[in-house]
Amino acid sequence: MPAPASKLSSSSLAQANQAEVFSFLGDSKTFGVAEPVQRIDTHGAAVFLAGGEVYKVKRAVRFPFMDFSTLEKRRAACEAEIAINKPNAPDIYLGAIPIARTPNGLALGGAGDIVEWAVHMRRFDENATLDRLAERAALSPDILAKLALAILQSHERAPRRDGEAATQALERYLDQNEQAFAANPDLFEAEQVGRLAADARAALAATRELLTARGAAGYVRRCHGDLHLRNIALIDGEPVLFDAVEFDDSIATGDVLYDLAFLLMDLEERGLRRAGNLIFNRFLQQSDEAQLAGLAALPIFLSIRSAIRAKVLAANLESLHAEARDRAAADARRYFWCAEDFLKPAPTRLLAIGGLSGTGKSVMAAELAPLLGRAPGAVLLRSDIERKKLFHVAETEKLPVSAYAAAASERVYEAVLRKATSALQAGQSVVVDAVHATSEERERVERAARDVNVEFIGLWLEAPLFIRLRRVEQRTGDASDADAAVVRTQTAPVSLSPIWRRLDASSDPATTFANARALVNLATR
Repeated sequence: MPAPASKLSSSSLAQANQAEVFSFLGDSKTFGVAEPVQRIDTHGAAVFLAGGEVYKVKRAVRFPFMDFSTLEKRRAACEAEIAINKPNAPDIYLGAIPIARTPNGLALGGAGDIVEWAVHMRRFDENATLDRLAERAALSPDILAKLALAILQSHERAPRRDGEAATQALERYLDQNEQAFAANPDLFEAEQVGRLAADARAALAATRELLTARGAAGYVRRCHGDLHLRNIALIDGEPVLFDAVEFDDSIATGDVLYDLAFLLMDLEERGLRRAGNLIFNRFLQQSDEAQLAGLAALPIFLSIRSAIRAKVLAANLESLHAEARDRAAADARRYFWCAEDFLKPAPTRLLAIGGLSGTGKSVMAAELAPLLGRAPGAVLLRSDIERKKLFHVAETEKLPVSAYAAAASERVYEAVLRKATSALQAGQSVVVDAVHATSEERERVERAARDVNVEFIGLWLEAPLFIRLRRVEQRTGDASDADAAVVRTQTAPVSLSPIWRRLDASSDPATTFANARALVNLATR
């Protein structure tokens, strides 16, 4: 029996009540199920999986970034979690439910004195969260493309917020991070803490004007706020975002690229830059062009996300023991080091990949983009996709011959070069995937690099006609409209300037990619 309420402090009473509630929710008899209830603990919640249902209770804790210390605050947080997550996951979030003390004991939603609140959810396969898929190497390009679209749609639904306030919040995070790291000298070396703090403040100051302008333009929104792989599930083949930040509106408010940065950071930290680059480029391809200028803030966004993760892990160490504590400490250090790495300069380069249809330009571009420049790799600009955007059709919808007239092709190339310039000026490397059939087109892409004073690399792919024909005939679900008839018209030899490097693309993919990396001096990742 719990001690009388009169003899307990409010903190002790909350802990006693929660211990009783956790025991109640951990009992399969509560739900009338035969199998044991599965319990998952985090620093802010206890989650109970019972049959086809889930009950999530906020812990009676208070952190600098999260306060669930009173019953009323936990009730508000549960209701907010439902309201915030339903738009992204309407089939998962069912409602906030009270847990009451009745003459017969605790009851879900029963009449009596309410002692706790829980988020009631519909259960999904916990092995289908994207962190589990990543561990099984099951994050396919199709899943990642769908995920980019789901994130974009969540941002479109999200209400706009004040950009100046969001920028000020980032400045506070830097102060809070430095204080938290300094308070854990056994985890974080003082010299590194000071260096990270100085580099982060300089990076944020350099982008402050940009962030304010993006706020005024509508790119600051009330977003998910905790967008990492563990908070995304694959349900019926579709990525579903869940468990958005509900406890503090200001934490979830920020630039949409800052929201995306949590996911990109998570993938980068796991060594999954290729996946991160694919999502990154899918997100940009389906966004408006102004997002490219915002990439100047991406390094500080990634760094802050990683630093906050390190801080949260460090704050939770006291609740862990033995091996779990050691693992969390190691994770905290690793996230700290990642926060440093995101701010380290990387050379900005423009890689143009040219060649006749069927030489494998787009496959090569996707292979090399993650290896180029700072995280999460290069912006990939593909003329075939830009043409479909120009004519407002789906990526795989075939265009009429008129869409390939000289005037239309000029507009496509102008768009590609304009976007390349924006990304390069923001410090992000770029890969341009186009035929680059004429010397004028090749000179223009070279000049785009010179105009922003970055290194240019030209890679020209070559393969015999029979191989190009076979590859084109085997294409499915691709943005290119080139067919065998088009391939047969592209037979004239191309005279290249010395700045372009020829690559035999007729061998097996692994050999071709290795030769390409050697030609452009890119290490594998």
